[in-house]
Amino acid sequence: MVSKRLSREAGHRRKFLAIIDDTPECERAVAYASKRAQHTSGVLVLLYVIEPDDFQHWLGVEKIMREEANATARAALDGYANKVRQDVGIEPELVVREGKPTEEIHKLIEDDQDIAILVLAAGAGKEGPGPLVGAVAGKGAAFPIPVTVVPQNLSDEELDSLA
Repeated sequence: MVSKRLSREAGHRRKFLAIIDDTPECERAVAYASKRAQHTSGVLVLLYVIEPDDFQHWLGVEKIMREEANATARAALDGYANKVRQDVGIEPELVVREGKPTEEIHKLIEDDQDIAILVLAAGAGKEGPGPLVGAVAGKGAAFPIPVTVVPQNLSDEELDSLA
């Protein structure tokens, strides 16, 4: 159960959430979500989740690895944010969390009651649609808000016409 969404109440704007990761389809999700946010006077939220499995080392090494992971996350978010600013002219909200991606997405949705749509992109490769789309399609990992799944192979023009 998710808390009530506030995006339609006075002083609130509907937010579109896109996940930044190292999948090739990620860019398509950001492109679609940013255009939807622009066309509906909404807000784009970009989330990068650092998975803590990599930090199972001695304390000093763990601290360095965590700092490097945060720097990588910030660089990825900044890169996508700059592209959104340039292409669409909106200022995205940038969020970094540490944990399991599906759990952190759920927590962010619960924490920010203006997030109303999760936008994911499905990969076109042989390895399947991608880990998050696979989680949505699987049992028990459904998200508590509507999820828009964008095919990776849509062109910019096709995305424009759909957004």
